[in-house]
Amino acid sequence: MSEQAHSPPSSIQALIHGFINDRFATKAEKLLADDPKYLELQQQFEPQTWLADAARRVSQLQVVTHSLKAIHPDAKGTNLYVEPGQLNQGELVGSHCLPVDFQGDVVGNAAALDVYKFLKLEWQGRSLLELALDFDEVLIGALSQDREEAENWVRAFASITEPKGTPSSHAMGKQLYWLVGDNPADDKSYHLLAPLYATALTHPFHARLSEARFGDQAKAARKARRESAAFAGGYADYPNLAMQKLGGTKPQNISQLNSERGGQNYLLASLPPHWISRDIAPPLRTESVLPRFGRRMPVRQLINDLARWMRQNMQEDERRQQQGNKPRKTMQDREVHYDLTASLADELLMFTFELHRLPPGWSADHECRLAAMEQYWLDPGRAELDSSFETARRNSDWHEEVAQRVALWLRHALAKRVEVRLGDSENNYWTMQIESVLRSFRRQLDDLQEALHDEDDEHKGGAA
Repeated sequence: MSEQAHSPPSSIQALIHGFINDRFATKAEKLLADDPKYLELQQQFEPQTWLADAARRVSQLQVVTHSLKAIHPDAKGTNLYVEPGQLNQGELVGSHCLPVDFQGDVVGNAAALDVYKFLKLEWQGRSLLELALDFDEVLIGALSQDREEAENWVRAFASITEPKGTPSSHAMGKQLYWLVGDNPADDKSYHLLAPLYATALTHPFHARLSEARFGDQAKAARKARRESAAFAGGYADYPNLAMQKLGGTKPQNISQLNSERGGQNYLLASLPPHWISRDIAPPLRTESVLPRFGRRMPVRQLINDLARWMRQNMQEDERRQQQGNKPRKTMQDREVHYDLTASLADELLMFTFELHRLPPGWSADHECRLAAMEQYWLDPGRAELDSSFETARRNSDWHEEVAQRVALWLRHALAKRVEVRLGDSENNYWTMQIESVLRSFRRQLDDLQEALHDEDDEHKGGAA
């Protein structure tokens, strides 16, 4: 392609004609010049003909900020387009927080979406839709030499933000009575509300959460946290997210932005705080703390998520094998596996920190039956009280042995849920991931204890 093809249009009319010509080129690229269909398309995409047709078809679309179809796909009522500045500027997060250059959504006939793409074209920093809403003289002059015709087209294009028909709700939409008076027993004390879906707010919200979950910066920050490495900046975490799918296999039937998200919409957790006020009890009369670790609510959820993901992969691989295809292994699969395992390692560290709050030496209790490597892991303070324990702990590769025990425990926990024998490759992967975290943790712990020793020796030397 030549450099001239990349040069910006010289006028708004050139911008409009370039868009129409590009649409024609795409439609006609597989047709011969003497094909009757080619000549028919050529007539349809003659600029004045296409603009007249677009001005007619624009009535099939509506640009909205608040949509009804997201409430129910069969609802046929009023959608709204409201500029953020027109809304009450409250203190809570809402559509009023959107920037001036926010992205509106589109509902209506998906076959007419090319008209919306046309109205999104930008000239000198403003979209054609913005110019149409302002009844801009430059746009009017560019559309047609017939002033009346051009004005009618501009009005038609501007109407894409207006509700169709009289305001109405629908039997498939949600409605609720809101008490506005002082007497709940009086019907006149209520307003009937018909909630709409804040689709223009949902889209940037989804983008922000997706970046926080899967963006390169966020992944690097989490890795630095697990390895206790320095990192410029931080990351945001949104626990207990739920995913709402709108539109099923046809998300475009809900709206344009919903289609761009594949129908995915995040729901933040709306839960009361979960406080644990009881004292931490030492793990006595048990051979391992891992069953206790596995009973923690976040750990159970992570294992269930990992089991669900493995079942889905196995079912997909079995289906592909029946079709004679190779098993599917994608970057997304590896990332999901990595993220779930990393989250489990984070929970293991939190569990470790909890038990480190116990009084040093608790593992010396005669009722403590923990394997030696778990004692070295969970009771590091005992090394200050027991020289034999300190020597044995220092000479032990307890972080490697604990990682192997965790991986084996996880393997058994998943085998019960997945109902299939898991291979050594998964076990080795979990061992490697857990060991990496524990090795870093041990290094920090040993460095801290060494620093405290040096500080104590300096203090004693000064006192002498």
